Amino acid sequence: MQLRWFSSWGWVYRPVSWQGYGLVLLAALFCLNVFVAVDRHSHSASDTLYGIFPSVVPTLILLYWVASKTSGSRTA
Repeated sequence: MQLRWFSSWGWVYRPVSWQGYGLVLLAALFCLNVFVAVDRHSHSASDTLYGIFPSVVPTLILLYWVASKTSGSRTA
């Protein structure tokens, strides 16, 4: 029995179960927290972008990887 947390939707994945929605919510809250913490001490927009990049991009890559593994499709 395979649980489907996400469903393929073009190039992205959308959550279809409470586990998927929870994972997306956790990732969004983490990214928002990183943005607020970095932006508090930044002097420009580029400072903010350089500050959030090392945390936000790996988080989104990990979310995409989990979504691809739990989508139930065998193409990836």
